[in-house]
Amino acid sequence: MSWMIIFLFALFLKQKQEATVTCNQTTIMVEVKKDDLIRHNENNLHLNDLMDPACDLAARSNTTHLMAVMSLKTCGTKIEEDDDNIFFKNQITTSDTNETISRTNDVEIAFLCVYPKRANMTLGFTHKNPYSFSEKSFGTFNFQFEFFESQLFQNQIAASRYPVQFDLQQMIFMQIDASTFTPTLELFVESCRATPYDNPNSHISYSIIENGCVKDDTVQIYSSSPSQFKFGMEAFEFIGAYPEVYITCTVILCEAGVPGTRCSQGCTPSNSPGKREVAAQTSKHSISQGPLLLVKTSASKASGLSLNLGLNVLLIVGCLLICAVVIYRSRRFKANAFAIV
Repeated sequence: MSWMIIFLFALFLKQKQEATVTCNQTTIMVEVKKDDLIRHNENNLHLNDLMDPACDLAARSNTTHLMAVMSLKTCGTKIEEDDDNIFFKNQITTSDTNETISRTNDVEIAFLCVYPKRANMTLGFTHKNPYSFSEKSFGTFNFQFEFFESQLFQNQIAASRYPVQFDLQQMIFMQIDASTFTPTLELFVESCRATPYDNPNSHISYSIIENGCVKDDTVQIYSSSPSQFKFGMEAFEFIGAYPEVYITCTVILCEAGVPGTRCSQGCTPSNSPGKREVAAQTSKHSISQGPLLLVKTSASKASGLSLNLGLNVLLIVGCLLICAVVIYRSRRFKANAFAIV
């Protein structure tokens, strides 16, 4: 499929800046013509994620242009949405994105890609690797969120099968596993919610577990070790043109047997955290997995050819509507400019 390349031009005080943004199904590519400010800061340029070396842009350029390439889910790309579109936002900068102020002439090139929801396309999302976190009292620990073939939890669904297809009302079996060097820790799943996009803050969502309490009537909890949480539920779909489902859970690790921790409280009808024992539990961490691709009934597979043809046509139309915006802000000139296609 041929994807549209959009050329954007931004006018600045006493200077003209040219940028090119390419939005496709899996990546965003930005090319910015170098000016004096970029050349002066060339060795310190990066995207939003300061910790990932792959997001350092020091080596991603030629003699005339700065280049940045990232997937839709890396380098601190932020996902937002409204009723009609999904927005992927990032920026090229020399500043520390964790700081509030700066007294240097930082480069700030903000850009975004806009994808219309009616295109109904999978935006390159794949199986997620284990999540790794570090906290002072707990060291480094990992969470792994996986789907399984059955309630025996013996056969994990391979990454190559994502997005995972389910029929409506078919049981989905999920396991969250905590890996840590401290054997006395226990896992607590405080919440799980489903969204039609890989954005846990989506305004369209469905609560599965809330405050440690099961909210969906089809949920079944299975016996597991203290460091695992195994559960299942019937597959469903979001009403409207939303073919995918993502599951996001909030998890906590606690010292086993310590009273007053969130783990020891279990299900609480209200979101009252209670007294937290110092160094007895971790912070809340959000982990997710998906997408699940829902099929209404097995009978609907018979009309799959015509349905896929319709979606492909719709996808092509959606691609033609993709737009990108570049905002180049230079504190040196104290000017903002917007380029709108």
